[in-house]
Amino acid sequence: MIFTETEISGSYLIDVKRIGDDRGFFGRLWCEREMEEMGLVSAIKQSNIGVSPLKGTLRGLHYQTAPHQEVKIIRCPRGAIYDVIVDLRPDSPTFKKWFAVELTAENSRMLYVPEGCATGYQTLVDDTEIYYHTSEFYHPESATGVRHDDPTFGIEWPLPIAAISDNDKNWNNF
Repeated sequence: MIFTETEISGSYLIDVKRIGDDRGFFGRLWCEREMEEMGLVSAIKQSNIGVSPLKGTLRGLHYQTAPHQEVKIIRCPRGAIYDVIVDLRPDSPTFKKWFAVELTAENSRMLYVPEGCATGYQTLVDDTEIYYHTSEFYHPESATGVRHDDPTFGIEWPLPIAAISDNDKNWNNF
């Protein structure tokens, strides 16, 4: 696993170290020891899947509040997404900043989202699937979000929105 810190404090891109030959390649998607060596949360309590049939689908921006804040590790094994992190931690040097990255089936890249950050994504192609691990169980009473078009952040989404849930449309601004 190859770790590269993003522009958001404590967030990392995780690339698969590919070992290949004429059959294809092998790579490690998860290693508790490597996560711990990087000082990152390594406990996974839940794994989730999300499937979106339409290009332009927007999901987010989601996070869980204390005492159920969570780390998310996001990967896109089918299709492609534009994934955004927004730092909502008042004591962070990157408070109110955002970072975006394309996660695709081809690049096998993962995004490590630290506690206290919201995340959301827009699908870049039809028939897209994501997997994500969380360090905390889902707690509906702590689940919340902020608007994808909140002027506080000025996030630039790459496509017109083709589908969005009522919940995501109706989050408050930060």
